[in-house]
Amino acid sequence: MSSSGTSRTPRKFLVVIDKSPECRVALRFAVRRAQHTGGRVTLMCVAEPPDFQQWRGVEEIMRDEAHAEAEGLLFEAAKLANDLAGIIPELVIPFGIVTDCLIQLLKDDKDISILVLGAGTAKEGPGPLVTLFSSTVQGIPVTIVPGNFSDEQIDALA
Repeated sequence: MSSSGTSRTPRKFLVVIDKSPECRVALRFAVRRAQHTGGRVTLMCVAEPPDFQQWRGVEEIMRDEAHAEAEGLLFEAAKLANDLAGIIPELVIPFGIVTDCLIQLLKDDKDISILVLGAGTAKEGPGPLVTLFSSTVQGIPVTIVPGNFSDEQIDALA
């Protein structure tokens, strides 16, 4: 309980982990913000379904491979969070389409208070998640970190 008599749950920062370079920027920002504010971090990496429906056995193998890949990306990101700030993040691996899984997680986990996204720097634009959450009201604050920020810029900002 704080001195005013109300208890306050620490902020929970959510980062979507993938192979994009801007993901690392979003992760570092979220970890540093959590470190400076006494917050927590949740990392979500989606195991995406294969692009085609083949024989059931092949589909199951591809699903297992997608899960293993997502798990590897999450563990690497969790290690970085721990190395940077001693934070042990919550890890989430849903199976499906990234946008659907993200929206569902935000509905299911009411403790998530901020979604942190890195903006892509390629000519294709900032990325599908940045586009979705900057154009559609999803009921959660979103922090968009420029994907070309250096570690020093992120640390100074967070």
